[in-house]
Amino acid sequence: MRHTLSVLVENKFGVLARVAGLFSGRGFNIDTLNVAPTENPSISRITATVRGDDAQLDQCVKQLDKLIEVLEIKDFKRGEYVARELLIVKIAADSKSRAEIIQICDVFRAKIVDVSASSVIVEMTGNDGKIKAFTALIEAFGVLELARTGNLALEREGEANE
Repeated sequence: MRHTLSVLVENKFGVLARVAGLFSGRGFNIDTLNVAPTENPSISRITATVRGDDAQLDQCVKQLDKLIEVLEIKDFKRGEYVARELLIVKIAADSKSRAEIIQICDVFRAKIVDVSASSVIVEMTGNDGKIKAFTALIEAFGVLELARTGNLALEREGEANE
């Protein structure tokens, strides 16, 4: 089963290595990992997408909770959070294919951020399904380079969370 975890940690040297080490030490493969400061520069948010069964993940979360630098852990369930990731991709584009690429970008609300004689660079945000659908369509033109951030996620506000 796929889990998205949000871990608030003190922004200190070595915390990321300890958190990632706990996942790998428990046999979890980290699908995506994103780390950045929050609105408070002394706190960082680690968003990790991992695969594993619930019992193993519970043990891992309990071990994470024992780390002094870990302030809060949330295991997001389906529908309890909003997740997005950023894709930046360089696509081969000549004068014949550029119009079609622009059309695809419009459909997916992607933004062309750079144009050269032989390529375009596009940025897009969305969930995993949207990113995969977009990349499947543009593969035919030739993907020259691609970078993805991995999931960023925040809990939804709602009656169950209040």
